[in-house]
Amino acid sequence: MNYHQITVHTVTDAVEAVSQVFIDLGASGVEIFDPKDILMQEKDPTSWDYIDEDLLQDLKRDEALVRCYFSEEVLPTPTALEELIYTIQERLAGIREYLPAGSCQIETKLMAEETWANAWKKYYQPFRLGKHIHVVPSWIEEEPAEPEEIRITLDPGMAFGTGTHETTSMCMTLLEDLVKPGDVVLDIGCGSGILGIVCAKLGAGKVIGSDLDPNAVLVAKENAALNQVSSVVQIETGDLMQIEAFQNIQADLIVANIIADVIIHLAGQIPAFLKPGGHFICSGIIKERQADVEAALHNNGYQIDEIKEKGSWIAICCHR
Repeated sequence: MNYHQITVHTVTDAVEAVSQVFIDLGASGVEIFDPKDILMQEKDPTSWDYIDEDLLQDLKRDEALVRCYFSEEVLPTPTALEELIYTIQERLAGIREYLPAGSCQIETKLMAEETWANAWKKYYQPFRLGKHIHVVPSWIEEEPAEPEEIRITLDPGMAFGTGTHETTSMCMTLLEDLVKPGDVVLDIGCGSGILGIVCAKLGAGKVIGSDLDPNAVLVAKENAALNQVSSVVQIETGDLMQIEAFQNIQADLIVANIIADVIIHLAGQIPAFLKPGGHFICSGIIKERQADVEAALHNNGYQIDEIKEKGSWIAICCHR
């Protein structure tokens, strides 16, 4: 089957919002190519470059590309494609009202399935993060991690969350400091499942992840099995308030790597699922929305413990 590749030229601050547009419209997969993800990575003797910087030569350093894919079955005629592009243009115009979003130029290309399904893998290589975390793509054969390292084997598939993006990597380093043996953890918007898998490998006794995207749920379950933590990590489809598995749960820690507006909405709901003194980690917050998120947290009785900043993004750790 052939797929329509749709590419939007944007900037770092808008990649999450543009990606969400594609997800909302039912894209089969979404890719983000952002040179700043690479150039802003911390460099130290224990860090690995997760990409060959030669691959950046064809990308503008101040521009990010967000790509999505729709099958010909979904878009069977030129008219259907044109209508989708028009809808995307409308949604991008809305984003530009509150975010710098670059040119928002749109390109389309017809691709064979086997071409788009694997081409992105060259951009994802092993890397280390924090004190002990070692993330290795599932298709790369490599010597085992050092004894003190926590190895995460990951195939992100068409879901979000490789660990390379600032929003995810900040969550991972916060989790490394907070997760205790036996903890109950909720992961809202779990994507590829990487954060829940990290928690399980850090000793959590129970992890429940959720995502609205059925494709992400499938990928997260596969990654949990790949890392042999399926007995600890449970993945559900839906949102926090509607998932039966979350009912009557009192978590030690809740993590939400989403976007600012969703975090603001969740701020009043989280306490019903969080033990007294439990921690709430929220990420996916662009700097321009930091004050709004902090205000929502304060208004709902949270005390902020730590704020991390990486690139254009903020992650907040707090408790009630």
